[in-house]
Amino acid sequence: MDAIVLGGGLMGSAAAYFLARRGVKTTLIERGRVGTGATIASFGNIRRTGRYLPQLPLAHRSRALWGEAEKMLGRDVEFRATGHVRLAFDQAAVADMRRYIEAARPWGLDLEELGPREIGGRFPGLGPEALGASFSPRDGCGNPRLIATAFADAARRLGATIVEEAPAGEIGRTGAGFEVSTPKGTFAAECLLNTAGAWGGRLAANFGEAVPIFPNGPQMGVTEPLPHRVLPVVGMWVHGGGPDGYLRQVERGNIVFGGGVERVAVDLDPGFAKPDPARLPVQLRVLVRLLPALATASVIRTWSGCEGYVADKLPVMGASATTPGLFHAFGFSGHGFQLGPGVGDVMAELIATGHTDTPLADFRIDRFAGNAASVNGG
Repeated sequence: MDAIVLGGGLMGSAAAYFLARRGVKTTLIERGRVGTGATIASFGNIRRTGRYLPQLPLAHRSRALWGEAEKMLGRDVEFRATGHVRLAFDQAAVADMRRYIEAARPWGLDLEELGPREIGGRFPGLGPEALGASFSPRDGCGNPRLIATAFADAARRLGATIVEEAPAGEIGRTGAGFEVSTPKGTFAAECLLNTAGAWGGRLAANFGEAVPIFPNGPQMGVTEPLPHRVLPVVGMWVHGGGPDGYLRQVERGNIVFGGGVERVAVDLDPGFAKPDPARLPVQLRVLVRLLPALATASVIRTWSGCEGYVADKLPVMGASATTPGLFHAFGFSGHGFQLGPGVGDVMAELIATGHTDTPLADFRIDRFAGNAASVNGG
């Protein structure tokens, strides 16, 4: 068997690695450089808290792989199980948090509830106005600048072909499988895996599978180094869809942050997203609730990236409903970083064996069949 993986972000590079490890002859095709799309714009959050409950088996599988990543890939990708704390600032958010803690337990996620005194005692300087928090000690963070290239390099060592700076042109079905034309040649394989991120909807539509997906860009930033005071990744429980926020402190002391403002629309052509400096003060006012020390910190860089958001905020994963040999894994709606290794492993298993024990039914692409409205471009 041979396969083409179209899209070289974390999902695609992980899939290429796990396919090659299963003995599948694999070609990864990336329009730019591996890991320089949505992956590099990621916050780096490896968290299971707050996930759609039927997604937790996939998240658990991926968390186990994050723990093995350095040994598996032969490189430190800066995975750190620092814990993940999520703060609630009003009673409605506390109630949401408690409901989620109870609901997640049967799915294998045990979260600790913390009160204000425990938050202050364990995490000094963090969320002094918080009424409560959840804590997941085995979650944490990884480095988005390292993980995709680490998977791609490991896949190459296993025999995979990595083709970069090769935007796909014609993508067609042949009697033997699929052909993908690029400026660097035409590639053919029995199977095609669509891990094209925000562009994944366009590819799916070519095969009669419309998906309501919208390209958006988050606003991310990083501060100057601050004295070390925050070990876990920090997030926020928000009731009713208000502004959230999240941050983490890297080992050099800088605070990486995101959230607090709405994402902005991105044009898929060329797919370049940039932050809006005018929104930075609004963003920081939200984040200061998590860490008051941010009020006097200097922001040294901001950035964004092109992410694909599906209308129901759930990804598309699994086999095509129209075309044998075609598989999809895209539309992770800004919460795919933690899932990346697990997605690659599951999709490789599905392609190589025809089945997987990790439940994917809620993510099937034909859940949108019959929907008239679909957006597959910018």
